[in-house]
Amino acid sequence: MKPKSIVLGCTGQDGSYLCKSLLDQGFDVVGTTTKKYPNLERLSTLKITDKFKVLYCDLEDFDQIKKIINKINPIEIYNLSAQSSVGSSFKKPIETHKSIVNATLNILEACRELNFKGNIFFAGSSEIFGSTKIPANLNSPIDLRSPYATAKYQSFLISKMYRKIYQLNCVTGILFNHESPLRDEKFVIKKIINKSIKIKKGSKEKLILGDITIKRDWGYAKEYVEAFQLINRSELNRDYLICTGKSHSLQTIIEKIFNKLNLDWTDHVEVRRDLYRSNEIESSLGDPKQIYKDLGWKSKIHIDELIQKLLDDEIHK
Repeated sequence: MKPKSIVLGCTGQDGSYLCKSLLDQGFDVVGTTTKKYPNLERLSTLKITDKFKVLYCDLEDFDQIKKIINKINPIEIYNLSAQSSVGSSFKKPIETHKSIVNATLNILEACRELNFKGNIFFAGSSEIFGSTKIPANLNSPIDLRSPYATAKYQSFLISKMYRKIYQLNCVTGILFNHESPLRDEKFVIKKIINKSIKIKKGSKEKLILGDITIKRDWGYAKEYVEAFQLINRSELNRDYLICTGKSHSLQTIIEKIFNKLNLDWTDHVEVRRDLYRSNEIESSLGDPKQIYKDLGWKSKIHIDELIQKLLDDEIHK
């Protein structure tokens, strides 16, 4: 009999790659989505739409979650489902809190009541560290600058509490920024990629951005979902940072993208002060030494290779 896995939030960037990876390993996968009419475009791109079941599941409905987990009886659960935009969280703080904190509590409490013995993974966020002057680790100060960061930190603490008090096998992977061809255009690198290609093809539109001095630790999503699984299956039952250990400014990313298209970015980019975000994180960088030491995982895709992958995918669509 095939091992079973539930991926909550299976239609997003990370969920799609994770489902593909699990299917390739021979898992019987059940995915869930919070939308009754989900966008299956990413699953279609990976050619896995008909390879597993996709169920509707309201993660704020405790009974529904419990029923699905009880019926499927998986050995692994991955929760990647939540409102994922920091910017949107300022406009919808209540929705953000519910989609992250309430969902975490419902999943864990359902597993506690079911005496679930499998492994549970939660996708955390580097946003909890705010701006990092030195590479962040699990002992770094917490600096919550958005409703999204606050909700992710609460989720992290709830999972930690259930692990300690109820002995559930639940862990959090604290994710730093990660991109891929499956990324939505509301995320800045995909926006830059798409606009720069249009400009290369003759568009006279300007690429309009806010603060381009910000620095981020950017990785490749397809690599990161491999880390999810290593963390979830580890007998150490610990939380880890998933990051590259290298940061680049948004301006550097812009320069690299436009240079690869033989364009001068200064001719095509307009920076607007009114688009600067309040409480912006100036620099985000993680320390990947612990996950490498314990689990042997490290990011292999350099930023230049990641940019090339994104450009090639968009150009050849």
